[in-house]
Amino acid sequence: MFSRDRWNEILEALNANRFRTLLTAFGVFWGIFILVILLALTNGLKNGVKADFGDFATNSIFMWSQQTSMPFKGFSKGRRFNFKIQDVDILKEKIPELKYVSPRNQLGGYRGANNVTRNEKTGAYNVYGDYPEYINQEPLEILSGRFLSYSDIQEKRKVAIIGQDVVKGLYDRNEEPLSTYIKINGINFMVIGTFKKSNSQGDQEEDANTIFIPFTTFSQAFNYGEDVGWMAITATDNVSITQIKPEIMSIMRELRSVHPDDERAIGHFDLSEQFARIMGLFSILTFVGYFVGALVLLSGVIGISNIMLIVVKERTKEIGVRRAIGASPWNIRLQILQESMVLTIISGMVGIAFAAGIIWILNSILDQVGPVENFANPSVGIGVIIVALTILIISGILAGLIPATRATQMKPVDALRLD
Repeated sequence: MFSRDRWNEILEALNANRFRTLLTAFGVFWGIFILVILLALTNGLKNGVKADFGDFATNSIFMWSQQTSMPFKGFSKGRRFNFKIQDVDILKEKIPELKYVSPRNQLGGYRGANNVTRNEKTGAYNVYGDYPEYINQEPLEILSGRFLSYSDIQEKRKVAIIGQDVVKGLYDRNEEPLSTYIKINGINFMVIGTFKKSNSQGDQEEDANTIFIPFTTFSQAFNYGEDVGWMAITATDNVSITQIKPEIMSIMRELRSVHPDDERAIGHFDLSEQFARIMGLFSILTFVGYFVGALVLLSGVIGISNIMLIVVKERTKEIGVRRAIGASPWNIRLQILQESMVLTIISGMVGIAFAAGIIWILNSILDQVGPVENFANPSVGIGVIIVALTILIISGILAGLIPATRATQMKPVDALRLD
């Protein structure tokens, strides 16, 4: 039940020595402030890394052929081999949990020799032969036109989708690239789309210097036949690609006559595994944030408990008088507990408010300066605030528990005799 007299007593007790009250409250204020700021910064790092992955299908692996390290079926050690286009259908048939299996081939490089021309302008660019589903595996923003279609694949059309730096290198300013032609190794391709890659996991400059053409056209135009340079493989959402990776590797070794124990013959990059490791690291950082914040907060709670013991000692006669006129031990205990909780909760809420202000300022600065690598939108969720409030309430009770118990253990007669 609300008692105005009791709240007046609490306020008078806290105002009796304001400087001591402020110093005591600062420990809790600083502890909860550190807790919220650490968690916000951890979330900022986590959000930044997730933003870097963007819409990338993280449940994916990239696989390519290398030299064999073991002889097998009459083939010598050190043999080079290539994946084949028919391997794609076999993988899909034998492993139904695979959502996308995209064969890829690559020509040239944006730091290599010039391989693309348009009129008098030339440049060195990455040229990829791809299937339409690859856009579902890697983030790609179509700026104009469209991406590849299966009609392009079936009809082996000489069409190309070019990156924004290709546009800058081959076209004049404000010139429209759609429906124009570029030459890749002397072969004409019509531009049907332009794109940019946002939040790329690789070299963003390299990504912008990229050209996509249909896989079948690539194979025919550049004499790759049925060879596949590498594959991008994505599992369905309910299956981890890391778990079925051994089965994929086993099938590919069997198809390409590679020794079953040859781990070096097929190279791969497991994006799902890397993403899981990064998310695990942030889980650890979140735990560290809670742990460090809790330790700092604990020091503040201990400070409040010590001050409340001093307050109880200073008010010994007052407690004795109250006991003598009929106050129950529970009333005395409740008074001390309330004073402790009020001091703890108020100082903690100020700490939360101050931390929220710092987070708001930090986000405002980030909005003005633009994206920062691996850091974005530092914030805390409502769950963190609820946890912080719960910690504050428990801390307030713990801080006042020992002083309250000490106050109720004093006999009224002994309390009244003390000077």
